[in-house]
Amino acid sequence: MQKESRAHEFLTWFERAIIAGLILLMAITVLFSALDLVVLLVQELLAPPCFLMDVNELLDTFGLFLLVLIGLELLETFKAYLAEHVIHVEVVFMVAMIAIARKVIILDVKDVPSATLLGIASIIITLSGGYYLFRRAFWEECRLKEEGGRGTGG
Repeated sequence: MQKESRAHEFLTWFERAIIAGLILLMAITVLFSALDLVVLLVQELLAPPCFLMDVNELLDTFGLFLLVLIGLELLETFKAYLAEHVIHVEVVFMVAMIAIARKVIILDVKDVPSATLLGIASIIITLSGGYYLFRRAFWEECRLKEEGGRGTGG
């Protein structure tokens, strides 16, 4: 029995160490991505004609903005898992939706086969439906808790 306890303690420590390492690596990645975004933005804005960006440059910049946002959301997921040992499904949905939005924004529709566009559309519909169902279940759970709290008063 004590052997199982030690093994469980070791695995818990190991899991926390790995998650802490992932958090550190993700934080470094987000930092350098944000710095890359700043450098790109300054270079694009200072290049002639000054303070003007063409459509491709804007799309690249928006894509990098969303990439930094995805990194921050993933970092939040790791932090929540380290603190609560729970993966927040809502955050995972948000990361996936931001990632697919990034793909749609930087996509050059002229060069993509129609099957790929249909696939992306189905991913968007599926993620939206899943997020809606998740939120609906959450609202229903809150409503039931609220009704249960009111019913005991009287």
